[in-house]
Amino acid sequence: MTSPSAAGSDVVTIAGAGPVGTLLAILLARRGRRVQLFERRPDPRLSSPERGRSINLALAARGLKALERADTLARIIPEMVMMEGRQLHAIDGTQTFMPYGSRDAEVIYSISRAHLNNALIEAAASYPEIEFSFDMRCTGFDVPSSRLLLQDAGGAARTVAAPLLIGADGAGSALRTALAGSGHLEALESPLAHDYKEFLIEPREGTWALEPHALHVWPRGGFMLIALPNVDGSFTGTLFLARSGTPSFASLSSSAAVADFFHREFPDVPPLLPQLREQFAAHPQGHLATVACRPWSAGACVLIGDAAHAILPFHGQGLNCGFEDCLLLDELLAAHADSPAAFTAYEAARRGNTEAIAAMALENYQEMRDTVRAPDFPRRRALEMRLERLFPNRFIPRYSMVMFHAEIPYAEAQRRGALQEGILDELLKRAAGSGEDPRLLAQLLTGAGL
Repeated sequence: MTSPSAAGSDVVTIAGAGPVGTLLAILLARRGRRVQLFERRPDPRLSSPERGRSINLALAARGLKALERADTLARIIPEMVMMEGRQLHAIDGTQTFMPYGSRDAEVIYSISRAHLNNALIEAAASYPEIEFSFDMRCTGFDVPSSRLLLQDAGGAARTVAAPLLIGADGAGSALRTALAGSGHLEALESPLAHDYKEFLIEPREGTWALEPHALHVWPRGGFMLIALPNVDGSFTGTLFLARSGTPSFASLSSSAAVADFFHREFPDVPPLLPQLREQFAAHPQGHLATVACRPWSAGACVLIGDAAHAILPFHGQGLNCGFEDCLLLDELLAAHADSPAAFTAYEAARRGNTEAIAAMALENYQEMRDTVRAPDFPRRRALEMRLERLFPNRFIPRYSMVMFHAEIPYAEAQRRGALQEGILDELLKRAAGSGEDPRLLAQLLTGAGL
């Protein structure tokens, strides 16, 4: 069966009505394009979100820029909770706050994936150019005929003419799998040896049980627990732990083992989670992987966001990177009459940056669970911030470049960050007072080409 509403060369078809697909639909509709979105799940506005399946999202400069461009930020702001830094929880109960940046405005925002998605879908629904079709599973794409293959909730097969198809169906992209299976691209999934499990920390007496304007981290070297605030006063906690070995999810095979592990490694957490054992048993164990494919397009189809380049969540950039994709692809589709030319330009501009943030996301996991516990880490961070204050146009901490400077591409942040690490290493090797000598600092920056 062919959908008549999707026929016609002026229609852009998007597979996936998650945040990336929906934001792109809004951007395209604002240019007067007609858009049809197909989503395998039911309409999220009509159903309750699943608990325990989605790590909270972090919105930073790149994502906020895209929301502003789509004129949707005002809808999203009520769903955001500001986080000013990391609140580190030591095993003895000591807490240390580390600000994200050196300026008051350098903050990030926690947001529920479900709340963000619902707000974007409601915004998109106000555009007559946008049509949603829920409960429609993508099963493939026939490249020669440019037809999207679908299956409805009853199992019936459908085909849709898709002269311009954008695959925004996430890290487990069915479109990517189908295109790889038909030999149109190569896809590589690199699983992380660690899985995750979520917990809901309920409000206490109507308010947050922890400091609300921080990302809470319990770093334990090799594994960690984090907690992000929600607007309803709860926190979404996430345990990242190896699948096998000791300790690991495999070693937590009984309710007693779970309780013993948390009391031993996170002694301040069980009082916040009176239903710890029940949540651990009920919530699924999620898997994490970096996904890369080449090329990102085949014929009239192009992949975007996690469908093209899924990254680990530890730098809080998966959503922001996907939104940045949307801005660029929207501009290139407007600038090129020929869609394949736009796809080629899009991949050429983005591939190096997505590879850079994928590498930096893994490195940030190591920092969050291990490096922050090192004795010299606070001194290193203080030195970074001093350098930024002294030379604001020449030295910006890599984390800040990624999170707060949307004008700096990821690849450039990675390149400059490596040079700056060398400078910090050199300063930390010298006498304690060397970090106070601006002339020496300027010499090192010049020598590094910064």
